[in-house]
Amino acid sequence: MKNVYFLSDAHLGSRAIPHRRTQERRLVNFLDSIKHHASAVYLLGDMFDFWYEFKLVVPKGYTRFLGKLSELTDLGVEIHFFIGNHDIWCGDYLEKECGVIIHREPLTCEIYGKEFFLAHGDGLGDDDRKFKFLRAMFHSRTLQCLFSALHPRWSVELGLEWAKHSRLKRKDGREPEYMGEDKEPLVCFTKEYLKEHPTINYFIFGHRHIMLDLMLSRSTRMMILGDWITEFSYAVFDGENLFMEQYIEGETSVE
Repeated sequence: MKNVYFLSDAHLGSRAIPHRRTQERRLVNFLDSIKHHASAVYLLGDMFDFWYEFKLVVPKGYTRFLGKLSELTDLGVEIHFFIGNHDIWCGDYLEKECGVIIHREPLTCEIYGKEFFLAHGDGLGDDDRKFKFLRAMFHSRTLQCLFSALHPRWSVELGLEWAKHSRLKRKDGREPEYMGEDKEPLVCFTKEYLKEHPTINYFIFGHRHIMLDLMLSRSTRMMILGDWITEFSYAVFDGENLFMEQYIEGETSVE
């Protein structure tokens, strides 16, 4: 039985990450290290800091990452790519060229006999009106069509600078620390959702850039996956147990 892996929030290409080339290589090296041990890899959103597809144009860069995704899918590994709030605007390029499976909504699925709820996590349990407004704008088909009318020279530059500004305005460029069970939006959402869907065994999210592993009942666990900027963290399910790990090149076994 091969493993199933979960990771999120690499924000590849971010202008707020000084080590972004090294960061991409580390991610690629990790994917290479698991390619013979994995049946599936779930990328739970914000793998790119900004991604916008035009009809005949995709953003510059990411060749090592996209090439490795293609290699894994060619080997028969399922790659599930969830859009996040930074890479909402995926078209069909990743599906057609890299063979990944795109998910635009949260997914409930069975993996080795266990029920999983998987999502990036943006918009779930968060009552921030400004964030909800921006999220609605970014998901608007009308505004996407208007944005597509801009030349990529300006639109991609705008997107990358917006994402950079969004990260740098946070203290030390990092997300807030864990706020506790009663205040953490994803924990609150999960507890409410579980009341109506008690058969789910595992909830796994990205988005918050914190590593969290929380037992909600005797049969239900939730995880927030951290990130691939500072934590280099991921979860792995071997069919019986779910583990949270951090990847350190040359030291971490992924078998």
